[in-house]
Amino acid sequence: MTTTTVIWIVIAAVVAIVLIALAVFITQKATQRRRRLEARNIRQEVQADTARVEKREALADETASKARAAQAEAEAKAAEAARLEQRAAAHREETATSRDELRQRAEHADTLDPTPGDSETRQQDATSETVETEGRHEAR
Repeated sequence: MTTTTVIWIVIAAVVAIVLIALAVFITQKATQRRRRLEARNIRQEVQADTARVEKREALADETASKARAAQAEAEAKAAEAARLEQRAAAHREETATSRDELRQRAEHADTLDPTPGDSETRQQDATSETVETEGRHEAR
């Protein structure tokens, strides 16, 4: 082989290496550009999804707040119901006591005047008297 041939082979090898290096460099730049574009698109999607998630979180917070308010209202209503039940029980107890007193007074009246025909009249008198007495007690 002649020197010229060797020089041409070396030049061809150097040119081939330069062309391969240039092709690799261009391919890397294209890959890098494509990755940057993909990353930018992903960031935009993340930003849009973040806004949706924040709206959903705000809705969840609002719903939880409404649930706590409803729970508090339910507890207040339950307490009111319990108070009213106690009040009704107290009224029933007072009514039972009043009925016992009426019965005792009617029996006492029967012992004072055992006339059989006046039993209904005596019971009505005792009932109206008890109502008047209870009215005076409530007015105090």
